Amino acid sequence: MKIVPTGIENFKELIDKDACYVDKTNLIEKVLKEKVVLYTRPRRFGKTLNMSMLYYFFSNKEKENAYLFDGLNISKNKEALKHQNQYPVIFISLKDMKESKIENQLVKFSYIIARLLDQFEDILDDDIFNEREKKLLKRYHLNTASKNELSESLLTISLCLRKYYHQKVIILIDEYDVPLQAAYQHNYYDEMVEFLRNVFSSSLKTNDALEKGIMTGCLRISKESIFTGLNNFSSYSILDNIGNEFFGFTEKEVKQLLKDYDLFDSFDEVKEWYDGYLFGNLEIYNPWSTLSYVKNKKADSSFEPISFWANTSGNELVVNYIQTGDRGLRKEFELLMNGQTIDKVIKPELTYREMDNINNIYSFLLLTGYLKVIEKTGDSQYKLIIPNREVYEIYKQSFMSYFKDYTSARKNELYQEFINGDARKVNLLLNDILIRSISYFDNQESFYHGFLVGLLNDYEVVSNREAGNGRFDICVLPETILDTVLLIECKHSASEDDLIEDANAGVKQIIDQKYLEEKRFKKYAGAVGYGISFYKKQCYVVKCE
Repeated sequence: MKIVPTGIENFKELIDKDACYVDKTNLIEKVLKEKVVLYTRPRRFGKTLNMSMLYYFFSNKEKENAYLFDGLNISKNKEALKHQNQYPVIFISLKDMKESKIENQLVKFSYIIARLLDQFEDILDDDIFNEREKKLLKRYHLNTASKNELSESLLTISLCLRKYYHQKVIILIDEYDVPLQAAYQHNYYDEMVEFLRNVFSSSLKTNDALEKGIMTGCLRISKESIFTGLNNFSSYSILDNIGNEFFGFTEKEVKQLLKDYDLFDSFDEVKEWYDGYLFGNLEIYNPWSTLSYVKNKKADSSFEPISFWANTSGNELVVNYIQTGDRGLRKEFELLMNGQTIDKVIKPELTYREMDNINNIYSFLLLTGYLKVIEKTGDSQYKLIIPNREVYEIYKQSFMSYFKDYTSARKNELYQEFINGDARKVNLLLNDILIRSISYFDNQESFYHGFLVGLLNDYEVVSNREAGNGRFDICVLPETILDTVLLIECKHSASEDDLIEDANAGVKQIIDQKYLEEKRFKKYAGAVGYGISFYKKQCYVVKCE
């Protein structure tokens, strides 16, 4: 049985190891019809593996590896095979360009270009090149090129390769937008845009040596004019029907994969967790997560599905949006997490500057895989939903982490206001904490009881104990006898209109049942009681007088 290739992004390594490969080689036929093309897809949807596959098919330095395509779909396409191993190919990935300073990014790019030239080291000093070309190639290879020289490095190298091989060049650029995201996060965005604009413009627009340019990324960046003026430029996102089957797994492919590994009985589970993406009008599964599930399930038949996607880098997007503190945004996220839809305008082309605009948040979440289109409702207007259980868990974990961090910062203040006897401040703090929580769950009294216990768990909390003539809900005992006992009676209101009355009923119960007069409380400096009523994400606090 073939090994399950999680984490293998090199096409040759995958085939040579006889690993499972879901055949995407028909992509070759598609790109042969393009001049310059950009495919944007979420991370972990096979972009790098596809680019590696294209490299091994087109590169004239990989003729001995032509066998890699034996038996695959493209081997039946006689016209496509005329192009196999016929071109000098420049293949670079920008996915590691995540530096915090522009200077370090340029150094990183310089090393990418130097490693590229390692593949052509045997031709660099050939007499076919003039002295200027030789000097430039040497500077690129030794990491001594200037910024301006680097900005034209792909153009210069492709011109030299054409001169040497007498054949036009194919340029493959993987994860082109990663440097832009890093630049946005670290405040050197304009400089990075200018540099990449020059790189792409010189190599893909004004390059007589170019046969084809193929790029991948998560987002289509357009407004900075990075791609302005490119002739025959095509861009295909998850909103398009063209090329939608080449990234990710179709349902047919997933069913065959599960059959091959004797796991077809797990299909419903895989569908619930890892299906749900819509590329154009085609239903797509997350390939990374599907393969990870198969690998774990074959190793352990009792394995339960998890969010593999959550364990890879990149979920900062969701976390950052959750932490904005915008109340309207949290309400919409809560609708999504309750399985409901939201209707939003989607921009297929964005800049990273627009990430801070709340009107564009859902465009980023959709294009990066955190939401799914289920219906187009107007011009650029779409009905959106969380695609599957895996992504739901990412939202849930992000919210719980945020809520935990937020409450940790406020709960000591809350406790002090309880002890100080300031019911108004307790009201404000407790309502703020409730509003920032992701859900009111089943709106039951038991939830609110646990909610308060969690907020006060840094102290000695006892609950549902006998006191006076009954049982109190929550009691917080102080560290020393010089401090104050806190006692709380919780109420669950049937409606918002009942909050005040129910909180007063809690106070009345404390007084009538003489909870504060309990003998064990006498040794402390004092005791204070509160009636608190809850309805969904609201509460009302009344102090015993």
